[in-house]
Amino acid sequence: MTTTNSGRRVTPQRAAVEGALDRLDDFVSAQDLHARLRDSGAGIGLATVYRTLQAMTADAEVDVLRTKDGEAVYRRCSTGHHHHLVCRECGRTVEVEGPAVERWAAKVSADNGFREIEHTVEIVGVCADCPA
Repeated sequence: MTTTNSGRRVTPQRAAVEGALDRLDDFVSAQDLHARLRDSGAGIGLATVYRTLQAMTADAEVDVLRTKDGEAVYRRCSTGHHHHLVCRECGRTVEVEGPAVERWAAKVSADNGFREIEHTVEIVGVCADCPA
């Protein structure tokens, strides 16, 4: 039995979701991912796609962003902790490191007695390629 780094079992459904995400460069909604899987012949339900994406998010294997409509979209993570610049017009995302953010999060957490912290930073604006 194959397992993930977090000890979760890799089911055929999880392998299908992972494979589909590996073939994509952009963020995708659970519904769109499910449609792609269905079109490729994978027998996987939408609820299973959602559960798998939630588990992969919890295991830091996928990035998740919220669109301006509030929909969650997913993409396979690059290596290492990072943050995103997101264009509100075209949806383009750029991964960025933020050492100042890391120091700030650690300090604020320590000052308030928190430990085992996690955080997500998204900077939303309009990219240079989109009209103002």
